[in-house]
Amino acid sequence: MKRIVFVIGFFLSAIFCFSQDMKTFNLYKPDDNAKEKMSDAIKEAKKSDKHVLLQIGGNWCVWCARFNNFVTTDKSMDSLVNENYVVYHLNYSKENYNTELLKKYKFPQRFGFPVFLILDEEGDLIHTQNSEYLESGNGYDKGKVTAFFINWSKKALDSSQYKEQ
Repeated sequence: MKRIVFVIGFFLSAIFCFSQDMKTFNLYKPDDNAKEKMSDAIKEAKKSDKHVLLQIGGNWCVWCARFNNFVTTDKSMDSLVNENYVVYHLNYSKENYNTELLKKYKFPQRFGFPVFLILDEEGDLIHTQNSEYLESGNGYDKGKVTAFFINWSKKALDSSQYKEQ
């Protein structure tokens, strides 16, 4: 009986602690003029010779918080992202669904959240990534996420990298 009470107490405290963290998670900005912010990200990508990584989600999204924590606290992940991408976090919430942009990019919300879009320096969609394929347990798989970032980088899509034999 003591074991059951301990296990239940442990899980309730874990849930409480994590919900406290979600109260402070504020990565997505529902009031952003997303069209303008996207345009700025695309201009910056062109100028810095990178792709745009568009992460779509909301401040309500546990997996969005986990992904942000995963990529920003691991120095190798953070460096990989900053080296290859201009990042914009597009809000999807009851305050602002950004319907027009999601329609333009072929309704990526169908994959759940977060969902990632890779855009070229012109703002054209190159790839839509369902984050479920990057997950492992209650977090993200470093190998899968690393491969995703490398395989959709501008360098990986540069035809000069592939010489015919």
